[in-house]
Amino acid sequence: MIEKLEMFIALANESHFGRAAEVCGVTQPTLSSAIKQLEDQLGVQLVWRGSRFQGLTPEGQRVLDRARRIVGDTRALKDEMRNLRHGLAGNLRIGVIPTALPMVADLTTPFTRRHPNVRVTILSRTSAEILAGIERLDLDAGITYLDNEPLGRVTQVPLYSEFYRLLCTPASPFAARERVTWAELAGAPLCLLTGDMQNRRIVNQRLSEAGVTAAPMVESNSTIALLTHVMSGEWVSILPKKLADLFAQAGRLVAVPVVAPEAEHLVGLIATHRDPPTPLIAALREAARRVAEV
Repeated sequence: MIEKLEMFIALANESHFGRAAEVCGVTQPTLSSAIKQLEDQLGVQLVWRGSRFQGLTPEGQRVLDRARRIVGDTRALKDEMRNLRHGLAGNLRIGVIPTALPMVADLTTPFTRRHPNVRVTILSRTSAEILAGIERLDLDAGITYLDNEPLGRVTQVPLYSEFYRLLCTPASPFAARERVTWAELAGAPLCLLTGDMQNRRIVNQRLSEAGVTAAPMVESNSTIALLTHVMSGEWVSILPKKLADLFAQAGRLVAVPVVAPEAEHLVGLIATHRDPPTPLIAALREAARRVAEV
């Protein structure tokens, strides 16, 4: 039954029989047969079928919610039993907002040193993708904003407060400034993250409150792309302090505090709300608490 539920979840996530079969490591006929057997066992139709996947029936959507809880609990139980036999081990999948990527090693390095049998996969994701990934069981945890947009039912461990800096070259008129206000960025040649990034929505809000319309000449979902544009000398960008300071370390760029106000947002670790948590998540949360204390 658990394997059939896992295949059903994969089908709901992928919305495609072939891709779901690939995710599960089975053939498409095997997956289709498993879904049909599950329907027979439950006595309801779960999937609208035609020449291709056409979505879940209302009964299928209800089963999906329950299936995710059952599969999540089963995985948690397996983790606990494995932990009892062999110590903490397994693969931990963490989704991270791009602006928090520079600090991930502060968490994963001491964590893996303490638990050498745990493999960590770090995936760059938007805040919305992180929440969806945790709900879909594609991610075990995430690092995202805690205080700006609704998170739903997840556990939270604050890690650090994010502040904002204007990143520019030493030749920029802003480079000699000790600070710059949000209002003074009107007309600046901005390159910013794309609108699906929560950081961009925060920046838009702060600029709007200062009477400035965010109209970047360049947008990207990659901070590296923003960095290369700033280094050309043609653009400036607004990035979190930790990220801007990292880029400015070599001296080729300058990070200037953006104030009036000096905006602050909390970034932290989130995971599925489960009591008790799995051993992996419990250990990761403890590692996050130690990072926050430092």
